[in-house]
Amino acid sequence: MAKQRLVLTFPHKVVEEPITYHLIKDYDLVVNILRAKISPQEEGRLMIEIEGEKNALNKGIGYLKRLGVRTQPLAQDIRWLETRCTHCTLCVPLCPTGAILVDRDKMEVSFDKDKCIACGACIPVCPYKAIEILF
Repeated sequence: MAKQRLVLTFPHKVVEEPITYHLIKDYDLVVNILRAKISPQEEGRLMIEIEGEKNALNKGIGYLKRLGVRTQPLAQDIRWLETRCTHCTLCVPLCPTGAILVDRDKMEVSFDKDKCIACGACIPVCPYKAIEILF
């Protein structure tokens, strides 16, 4: 089984199409919606995690592209601005996936984009705005 976390950007003409239904029904994919901002007659954005057989996953992504849906890895929409981070560790206990870690020997915070699910729990607590979700 393969798994990908993606940000999908829908042109306004396909916002009302049952796209996630087709990913599930036609391509036998498991779809987990992490975040969505979709309005009729406007461009929509959907942050998803999709899982399935590699071949089915590739076909599902091909289907999205044929519809004109732009896809990009989720990690491209999450930024840790290391130069702003003071390593205060306020965000560390709030991260449900362990994407934000602290090295106790050095007392330095690090960020693993691959573990991040873009829940946003870290954003309001950071006084230096060192993490951004571009959504």
